[in-house]
Amino acid sequence: MENSVVEETSGDFKRFKKKACNARITAPDVQLGLVELQLGIIPGLGGTQRLPRLVGLQRAIDMLLASKTLDSKEALKVGLVDDVVAHSDLLAAARKWALDIHEGYRPWHRSLQSIDKIGSLPKALDVLENARAKVKKTYTNVSYPSVLLDVIKEGLVNGAVAGVILEGKACQDLIRTPEAKGLMHVFFAQRSSSRVPGITDRGLIPHPIRKAAVVGGALMGSGIATALALSKIPVILKEVDSKQLDAGIRKIHANLKNRASSGKITEEEARRSIALVKGVLDYEDFYNVDIVIEAVTENIPLKQKIFYELEQACPSHCILATNTSSIDLEVIGANIKSQDRLIGAHFFSPAHVMRLLEIVRTNKTSLQTIVDLLGLSKSLKKVPVVVKSSPGFAVNRVFFPYGMGAHLLADLGVDPYRIDAVIKSFGMPMGPFRMADLGGFQTGILVGKIWLQAYPDRVYASQLMNLMYNDKRLGESSGKGYYNYHGSRKEHPAPELKQYLDRSRKLSGLSPPDKIADITDQEITEMIFFPVINEACRVLEEKVVISSSDLDIASVLGMAFPAYRGGIAFWGDHIGAGYIFSKLLNWTNMYGNFFKPSEALEKCATQKIPLAQLPLQGASRL
Repeated sequence: MENSVVEETSGDFKRFKKKACNARITAPDVQLGLVELQLGIIPGLGGTQRLPRLVGLQRAIDMLLASKTLDSKEALKVGLVDDVVAHSDLLAAARKWALDIHEGYRPWHRSLQSIDKIGSLPKALDVLENARAKVKKTYTNVSYPSVLLDVIKEGLVNGAVAGVILEGKACQDLIRTPEAKGLMHVFFAQRSSSRVPGITDRGLIPHPIRKAAVVGGALMGSGIATALALSKIPVILKEVDSKQLDAGIRKIHANLKNRASSGKITEEEARRSIALVKGVLDYEDFYNVDIVIEAVTENIPLKQKIFYELEQACPSHCILATNTSSIDLEVIGANIKSQDRLIGAHFFSPAHVMRLLEIVRTNKTSLQTIVDLLGLSKSLKKVPVVVKSSPGFAVNRVFFPYGMGAHLLADLGVDPYRIDAVIKSFGMPMGPFRMADLGGFQTGILVGKIWLQAYPDRVYASQLMNLMYNDKRLGESSGKGYYNYHGSRKEHPAPELKQYLDRSRKLSGLSPPDKIADITDQEITEMIFFPVINEACRVLEEKVVISSSDLDIASVLGMAFPAYRGGIAFWGDHIGAGYIFSKLLNWTNMYGNFFKPSEALEKCATQKIPLAQLPLQGASRL
């Protein structure tokens, strides 16, 4: 007689892959599901066929496409598991269940033969076609979601065994694709970024953060305070006057309300988080905070003044952190004595949603301070990347050529709206001009000055944004920028943009070649992203980051670079250093030093060395 099999799962597993079992028993607080699409592949071992037959076709498709997991209670409700028992009773319950099946006291359930939750074939095929239509809109440039639906359909039409056979072949094909390799690289890069050689291997234990403070309650400050409160850390929010403080508190309330309304937290959790936030107008309550995070505007004198005051107001163990996105920390902390406690905590907007935390250290930052901030990043459920302090740090520095390349193309005569469309089709959530509108022209011009001062040898300074800024076109917040916004966040082409383009092109002094009118989408993509890869090579060679994988995960989580491309350095290796170098060299001769290849890229190209092996001179700076 065929043996009955009962699988038990403990709470040690965050995710659980369903196998060919006659029953499934789990403990409380376990997350169950099939999440292989996160890696660019589909479930194997019959998972694509069994899950629909256990929980129903629509629910299975929703779970698989979103890599969604269910907790034990929900899994029992929908039929994914057969029982939920205490951890201590798990093995005994599984044994008894198996014996009951063998002796006929419980049904011998074979999931591949079950069709009662599938429904009629015509209805099932309708569900699949609706899912396929959504996939075409949601997943661009990748095949694995459509392959998943093909495999499920095979099982519906020709039987589960045929579906399992096709599933096996599809798994073997997908695992070899660039998308799967890229997603797997991102998966491991994300899990390795918190392990920092020379820091996390010294036996240091993170000090607990029992109370925090945030200075500045605008978009970033309120977001950081929200993230702290969501992690059950009491937080003080300081502002300069009651009006701005009230606005900051309202932003925090709105953030938490939105999280509750979207189902990410409960109403009770939102209320508890709100109760952890206290607004103040002075430093009186800073006497016992464990960390303070400055999040005011990018104004050097203002930041220097604040840090001088913080050193006086905070206890001697308090971490002095800044959320600056581009200013060198040694400049910000020039007036304080406690250089060992000075560190950058660069969140990305919105801070309570975006998962990346750039941890910026100076040569004087203590190892304990870095370890403490790594510990806080874990509490906040952030992915940390430790970087060296320099203008722009890692993420913003690597991507400063992104917008400049787009503006150079626009000054050469390429339609900005076409550029945005091409870059969006590449896999970015929005194009560089739409992103500039979102960030605001005031910020864009301010940061542009920082790049011009820090890297004058390779900056392209278009006048396009300045011309619009002078006419009070400030971006999305003002209702008009590169696009027009008619009382909503939806962008619309601005007919008046042409006059600014004409003036900017005349001021640029560029001599566009005749063939610029025939430029291809691939050339647009390359002229925008190859300078980004070039700067990434400099960042790696200067040891601003620990490794290329850190830069990859930072580009994915910080700048929304398509995860299926593996990150900016990984994608550069996929393209090839030789090809990138030759294109940049050609553009340098045509348009100037903005495209000039870095020495690091040239070495990789001529010596056929992967970018992932940078820095070439050897050991990590840490």
